[in-house]
Amino acid sequence: MFDTALIFFGVFCIAFAFAPVGLGGGLLFVPLLHYGADLPIDGTLLAVSLSLTAVVSYGSGLAHRKKGHHDDEAIKSALVGAIPGALLGVGIVVVLGDNLDTVFKTVSIAILAWALVKTRRKINSSNSTDADENGEPREIQHKKLRLGAATGGTLSSVLAIGAGVIYVPVLQQYTGLSTRKSIGSSLHLMMVVVPIAVITHLAFISSSERDALVEQIGVLFALPFLTFIGARLGAQFGMNYISSQNIMKIFMTLTAVVLVRYLWDLGGLIV
Repeated sequence: MFDTALIFFGVFCIAFAFAPVGLGGGLLFVPLLHYGADLPIDGTLLAVSLSLTAVVSYGSGLAHRKKGHHDDEAIKSALVGAIPGALLGVGIVVVLGDNLDTVFKTVSIAILAWALVKTRRKINSSNSTDADENGEPREIQHKKLRLGAATGGTLSSVLAIGAGVIYVPVLQQYTGLSTRKSIGSSLHLMMVVVPIAVITHLAFISSSERDALVEQIGVLFALPFLTFIGARLGAQFGMNYISSQNIMKIFMTLTAVVLVRYLWDLGGLIV
C-alpha cells in the first residue's frame, strides 16, 4: 500500500510539473512505473505510460486552448508527419523485443541532450524574449515541420513520451510561434498522436499481458484521474504565474534531471 501511495503521489507531481512546459511526463512516468512498480520496459509499460501522458496532454492542452495558446495551422501540418511516425514507432518496439530496455535508455539520452541544446539556444537568441508573445508567427516551413513532427511521433511510441521535448523546439524553429503557443500546439499534437500510439501498442501485446492489465484495473483508473487533476492545476499555475523565460528554464531543468537518471541507468547496464 505504501508503494502504491508513493506511485500515486509521484504521478500527480509529474503531471503538475510537466504540464506547464508542454511535456506529457512520459520521461518520468516510465522510470516511476519501472522502478516503483517493478514493471519491465515493454509494450505494456509503454502503453500505460502513454495513457498517463495522454491525460496530461488533455488536461493541460484544453487549458492552453481556452487561453488561445495554440496554432491550428501548425498543428494540422505537424500531424501529417507525427501520426505515421507514431505507427512506425510501435513497429520498432515490436521488432526490438527483449532489446528494448538498452535501446530505450540510449535513445532517450540522445534526445534529451538534443533538446537541452536547442532550448538553450532558444533562450539565448533574441527570439526567446517575451516580446514575441503577441507577435505574428513567421511563414510555416511545412516540410521541415512535418519531418520534425514525424521524429517526435516515432519517439513518442518508442519511448512512451508525449514528445513535447521534440515538438516544442521544432514548432518554435519552423513556425516562429511564441513559447506559449509552441507549448500549447505541442500539447494538441499529443492529444491526437498519443491515443493512436496507445491503441496500437495494445494491439500488439500478448494475451497474458492484457490479463495482467485487467487485474490492475482499479489502479489503472485511479492513475489517470490523479494525472488529470495534476495537469490541470499545473497548467493553470504555469500560465498565471510563470513567465515564458522561466517556463523554458524549468523545461531545461526537468530535462537535465531525466538525462542524468538515464545516464546512470545506462552506465549500470554496461557494467
